[in-house]
Amino acid sequence: MGVVFEMIYTQNFPKITIAMSSFETADTEEIATCLSITVYHPSQEEKQVFRALSFCQRQQLRADDLVKFGRDCNVCHFNFVDGRVSRIQFALQFFRHFNSSEFGFEIKNMSKKVKLTVDNVELAYLNKVDLPETCMVLFGEYQILMQKQGGESEDYFDIRFELAEKSLLQEKRLLKKPILDYGMIQNDSPIEIDENE
Repeated sequence: MGVVFEMIYTQNFPKITIAMSSFETADTEEIATCLSITVYHPSQEEKQVFRALSFCQRQQLRADDLVKFGRDCNVCHFNFVDGRVSRIQFALQFFRHFNSSEFGFEIKNMSKKVKLTVDNVELAYLNKVDLPETCMVLFGEYQILMQKQGGESEDYFDIRFELAEKSLLQEKRLLKKPILDYGMIQNDSPIEIDENE
């Protein structure tokens, strides 16, 4: 829709009114920071511990929300259907880095019983750390890969869940195997090499 001109004559002077289309007058929509969370549990198929999560869709949350994960559906935003998970297992807080326009997340262990590991950093009850752009969060048999995609909205952020069918730790180990000069993946077992090849 383009610009519409309307001429109104009043007292021998034309008055021109310009009507803009809604597309032209609408505020520009800010892109929200998105935390993509891929979850894995070895008993998911039989126990359906992630059945309360909505997968493959962005869920918008307010920037000032303390986002809790755990088994208590009355308190937590996102629930794990598992009696071995704490009532509140951990919490995420969205924040802006000091003297920066970049946003991030911090994670806090809310469980008194189970330690939370974030990329080899072990968090006891109420310990917290900033989440790296990509990190692995572990507790019990749960494996959670978190990946942040930047945005500029300071009012909202999104969370999007994916379900992994295979262990995230095994996939991570496979990806980290060093590649040798000849483009071969290093194997942990010895390989016999014929010098004539």
